[in-house]
Amino acid sequence: MGRPPLNRQPNHLLAHWMSRGDLSNNRLARLITQRGAEQGITGLGTDESRVRAWLKGAVPREPVPRLLVEVLSAETGMDLTYADVGLPGEAGPAGMRSPWTRTGAIAALSQIIRSELMLPDTRTGPDASDVHIGHELLGPLQEWALARPDEAGQPAPAGGRRIGMSDVEGIRQITSAFRDLDNRHGGVLSRSAVLAQTDTVLSLLRTCTYTEAVGRELFSAAADLGSVAGWMTFDAGRHAAAQRTFVSALHAAAAEGNDRRIGAHILQCMARQMSHLGHVDDALDLVALAQYGARRHLSPATTSMLAALEARFQAILGHTSDSEAAAGRALDAYERVQPGAEEPHMAFFDLPELRATLGMAHQIAAKHVDGAARVRHVRQSTELVLSALADRPEHRQRSKAFDHLGLARTYVAGGEIEGAVQETAQCLQMLGSVQSRRVSDRLGELHAEAEPYAGTHAGTELREQIRTVLTAAE
Repeated sequence: MGRPPLNRQPNHLLAHWMSRGDLSNNRLARLITQRGAEQGITGLGTDESRVRAWLKGAVPREPVPRLLVEVLSAETGMDLTYADVGLPGEAGPAGMRSPWTRTGAIAALSQIIRSELMLPDTRTGPDASDVHIGHELLGPLQEWALARPDEAGQPAPAGGRRIGMSDVEGIRQITSAFRDLDNRHGGVLSRSAVLAQTDTVLSLLRTCTYTEAVGRELFSAAADLGSVAGWMTFDAGRHAAAQRTFVSALHAAAAEGNDRRIGAHILQCMARQMSHLGHVDDALDLVALAQYGARRHLSPATTSMLAALEARFQAILGHTSDSEAAAGRALDAYERVQPGAEEPHMAFFDLPELRATLGMAHQIAAKHVDGAARVRHVRQSTELVLSALADRPEHRQRSKAFDHLGLARTYVAGGEIEGAVQETAQCLQMLGSVQSRRVSDRLGELHAEAEPYAGTHAGTELREQIRTVLTAAE
C-alpha cells in the first residue's frame, strides 16, 4: 500500500486533480494498472482501497507515482509534476536552485500557484519557520544579477493561439486591479483570486505563441502579477509559500523579460518579508542585491525606496548613523522623481510612503538611544508619520492602518501612552475592511512594547484592546 509520511496528512492536491479529471477511486486505479500494462509493468495490485489510502496521505512506491502523474496529466490535459499531485519525487517542488530559463520559470511558478490554489483555508496559519534564510536564500539569488534572457520567442505548440501586446496590456490592467484590492482590503480576501488569475496567465505562457518582443513584455507582466500574488500571500501570513512565489516570479522576470526593474521590485518585497520575520541581515542583503543587480535600470523612485528600506533595516540593527545616512540618500533620490514617469509597480511609492518609511526608521532608532537623541527621533517620527497619514490617498486603507499603528508605537517610544491608545483605536476600527496578518503581527509587537506601562490605566487599556482583537482573530 506504500509507506506513510512521517507527518501523515490528507493529500488534498491528489483529490483536486482527481476531481478535475472526473476520476473515481476505482477508475484511477484501473487507468494506472492499464498504463502500467502498456509499459510492461505487471503485478501493481492497484485498487480502490489503495487510492483511498493515498488520499489519506500514504505514499505509493515507484513506479506507481510516475504512472499516477502520467494518468492525471492525460485525464486533465495538464502537464503535472509529482509535487502538483502532492507526492515527493524527482519532479518535486522547485527549490532555490531552479534554472534561470524560460521553461524552468514557467514550470516553477505554475507548480507553486497550483499548489497554493488547492490548499484548504485551514492551512493558512503562519509557517515562518519554513522560509529559507542566510546563504540558503542569498546564494542562489546572486545568480539573478548575472542571469540573461532565455531563448527568443516561443515555438508554436499544436493549436496554440497567437497573442500580442493587447493581451499583455490586459494582464497589466488586471495586475493593477489586484494591487488596488490589496491596498484597500489587504491580501487575505483576494489571495485566491490573484492566484487563479496568475495560473491563467501562466497557461498563456505555456500554450500560446508570441514574438520575441511580445515575449519580453509578457514575461515581465507575468512576473509583476506573480509579485502581487506573492505579496498577498505574505500579507495573509503564508510566509514559505510567499517566498517560493517571489523567487519564481524573479525567475520569470529574468528568464525572457530580463526586466531588472521588476526584479528589483520583487527583491524589495522579499526584503520586507525577511525584516518582518526578524531576519534583518538578510533583508539588507536583498536590498543590496536589488541595488547592484538593477544598477543601470533603477528609476529615481526605486532608488529612493531601496535607500528608505535600508534606513529602516539599519535602524532595527541599532546602526542609527547608517540609518540616517541612508535616509538622506532616499530623500535626495526622491527629488529626482518625475510625476507620471515611473512604472506602474512603483505607483505605491509616493511621498507619503517615503515619509512613513523614514518615520518608522526614526521610531525604531528612538528605542536604541536615550535623552535628547531619543526625543529628537520621536519628534521626527511623529512629524513624518502624521504628514504621511494626512496625504495618503483614500484607497490606501492598509497603509493608513499601518500609519495609525506606527504613530501608536512612536507615542509608546516617547512615553505618551494616551496618544498610543487613541491611534491604536483608529487602527483597530479599520480592521473590518482591512484583513492583513502583517497588521496583526505589528499589533502584537505594540502589545509587547507597551508592557512597561502595564501598571498604568492607559497602558492597561492599550494592551487590553489589542489583546481582545487578536484573541478574536485566532
